[in-house]
Amino acid sequence: MNPARSLPRRITELTRAVHRPVIGARQHARMDTLAQHPPRRLLRPDTPPTPPAAGKPHAPAALRLEAVWARHDDQVREAQRLRWRVFADEMGARLNPPPGTPPGLDVDAFDAHCEHLLVRIAETADAPQRVVGTYRVLTPVAARRAGGLYSDQEFDLSRLDPLRPRIAELGRSCTDPAFRQGGVILMLWSALAGFMGRNGLDLSVGCASVTLHDGGHTAASLWQQLRRSHLADAALAARPRLPLPVDSLRGDLPVEPPALIKGYLKCGGKVLGPPAWDPDFRTADLPMMMNLADLPASYRRRFIGD
Repeated sequence: MNPARSLPRRITELTRAVHRPVIGARQHARMDTLAQHPPRRLLRPDTPPTPPAAGKPHAPAALRLEAVWARHDDQVREAQRLRWRVFADEMGARLNPPPGTPPGLDVDAFDAHCEHLLVRIAETADAPQRVVGTYRVLTPVAARRAGGLYSDQEFDLSRLDPLRPRIAELGRSCTDPAFRQGGVILMLWSALAGFMGRNGLDLSVGCASVTLHDGGHTAASLWQQLRRSHLADAALAARPRLPLPVDSLRGDLPVEPPALIKGYLKCGGKVLGPPAWDPDFRTADLPMMMNLADLPASYRRRFIGD
């Protein structure tokens, strides 16, 4: 039998036998202060519009994007709708929203405790506003109400206990496929960094996903690469509750980090430990941490204004 083809089956068997209690609770969190002045910028969508009629070429109209914190349930639902389209429809995640959830929304028990950051196309006379990027954030106060971090479901983070009053957990990040060339994620991160600074939070943690389309070899190779170049101090080590069996997978492939992980690394982020297997999202998740003090000068000027 081809080892690569049999890996998902072996992982599934291992999970059912040993880790079933871990898989049941998939969750994330809420900010204490809302952004006062949403940043705005003009961007063009990253995918070309429908071509104009022959003989009438024209450039696509500039779109006004704004980053805002959701203040009402209907704004949260806009973020949840985008999450469903990206995670379920595009990536094939098996989402399990609570009973009674309207179709097409990614909802879990952590959402009620979270602040939800949106980047949206501003409303015009011709079209309503539309969310094209989102993050959700769990602050220390909200994490205590929620019973812990979402990442606690996937990792033993007990070594971070002394730091929890300083930590904002970031998660459920996604962008519309037409807006994935950097502008939207930079707007999200700029709003997040300013928000953390205003709330006295200098650390962020979160799970960064790697596809398992090849049976896990890419994820294992990325872990082997990052443990040599971007591993956090052993005092902060995280242990996966449902480990990806990296020792049984290739670790020598020349791989590029996914865009989100690459962004974390450019901002001084560190990986806290080996990847966990997320059977619901069908990904390997790496535990990541960023410290605002480690931001390179160029990013500090961009995100914080220092």
